[in-house]
Amino acid sequence: MSNRTYNGWANYATWRVNLEMFDGLTPRDITGRSLPAVSDLKDALKEWAEQAIEDSSSEGLARDYALAFLSDVDWWEIANHLLEDVEETEEA
Repeated sequence: MSNRTYNGWANYATWRVNLEMFDGLTPRDITGRSLPAVSDLKDALKEWAEQAIEDSSSEGLARDYALAFLSDVDWWEIANHLLEDVEETEEA
């Protein structure tokens, strides 16, 4: 997969994972805290996505490909995006 930008995101994997897994969620939904440190949120997002794949699929090639797809995700970008959404909501 190319690392060029996609729909304003770092790459296709980042855009797709954010859209399919985290759209509409807040940092509190992921970590239980409204404003976690960005590094904590980044780690929690990755763990959340990996767990979702493991919980919804059986061992095998498809699961392996899905988990490998996550290696292209820019977790920092998604974490920062979610935190920016919270800050914008609080300012409104």
